[in-house]
Amino acid sequence: MTVIADVLVVAAHPDDAEFGASGTIARWVQEGNEVVYVLCTSGEKGTSDRSVAPQWLAQVREREQLAAAHVLGVREVVFLRYPDQGLEESVEFRGDIVRVIRKFRPRTVVTLDPYRRYIWHRDHRITGQVVLDAVYPFARDHLAYPHFLNEGLEPHKVKEVFLWASENINHWVDITSTFHLKVAALRCHESQVKDLPVADLEGWLRDQCHAMAAGKGYELCEGFHRVETPP
Repeated sequence: MTVIADVLVVAAHPDDAEFGASGTIARWVQEGNEVVYVLCTSGEKGTSDRSVAPQWLAQVREREQLAAAHVLGVREVVFLRYPDQGLEESVEFRGDIVRVIRKFRPRTVVTLDPYRRYIWHRDHRITGQVVLDAVYPFARDHLAYPHFLNEGLEPHKVKEVFLWASENINHWVDITSTFHLKVAALRCHESQVKDLPVADLEGWLRDQCHAMAAGKGYELCEGFHRVETPP
């Protein structure tokens, strides 16, 4: 069964999308787009506190992600629950992404840029690469994962991909009117933002988004590498 969404956002961990793209996501929602999140892991290793059990943290971070999605107006959050710091470029993982693409049939897919050089979280790199491969050609071709046809999941061609945290930005989105939602959504991730080495979360985010908007004619923005998919 297919359930149509305009935008599918695929993140490695809870809070990834809020840091990278939530102002844009909130703007799309306000413009009438249906947005669905896919979380590849529950981020159960995202702590320096040795007294915290990973199973407990996974539950906390999933609740935080649901709260953040609600702030932004995201329609649904899908949790794949792969192990944090354990994502692999596997047939199974790629198939799970193909499945959600064929299920929700988005026009736009948003994910992490896998091509950042040097220091970059491996889960981020793997997620971005697997999503790109799933978009093209696997979600498009009926002979890729043919058993999905038995589930009623027909091939689907995504129109465009937005990659956040890119070193090669070619597309900017004005988030001046939705910046407050970006801040509010990030504050939902209390288990993570409380340990950030910044005294003023909102001021730090504003400085980043203001710098991104330099020369663009608006106050605050998020930047992406945007790719149109081949025929």
